[in-house]
Amino acid sequence: MLTIGLTGPSGAGKGTVATLFQPHGILSVDTDKVYHDLLSPPSPCLDALAERFGKEMLNPDGTLDRKALAAHVFAKGSDAELADLNRITHAFVLDMTRSICRELEARGCVGVFVDAPLLFESGFDAECDTTLAVLADPDVRLTRIMARDGLTRPQAQARMAAQKPDGYYLERAKHVIYNNGTANDLLSEVCRLLSAWEVTS
Repeated sequence: MLTIGLTGPSGAGKGTVATLFQPHGILSVDTDKVYHDLLSPPSPCLDALAERFGKEMLNPDGTLDRKALAAHVFAKGSDAELADLNRITHAFVLDMTRSICRELEARGCVGVFVDAPLLFESGFDAECDTTLAVLADPDVRLTRIMARDGLTRPQAQARMAAQKPDGYYLERAKHVIYNNGTANDLLSEVCRLLSAWEVTS
């Protein structure tokens, strides 16, 4: 099974790209969803986050207040805060991702995208056969983030400012797609990559 590390900044449209490959037998593991699933209490991952960032990050029912955590981490503008968040969550998320990939391979899946915004930072790219970065112009990303997450312009800009620049992905990814338009605009890029990866549906 071909394992493809899929990454890129918020709002670039990684999920849209991954969806276009599904008809060709390449499924996707969304590590953000894995992370959210791991936070259903009782959860060792949730306990570790509460210990580091405070129990005020928890809702009355014991679940994570994701908006409060995000506001805490991004508002401080501290690399240490974000580094701690990533350090705590990576181990839990990557272990579960490996398990899901093994299950997909056992089912005869042709390929799998590991959709990981922090693919290179986590080191999981070393476990992939190849990597794909999805990029988009900043104004396009800003519009998408505001619409998708219901954020104000300053909130979306703060999130973008905390992420790596395009050059970070261009230096590390083996393949790159620019996603500034619609899904139909990406079809030729999908065909190009399927050929490069020698994937036939």
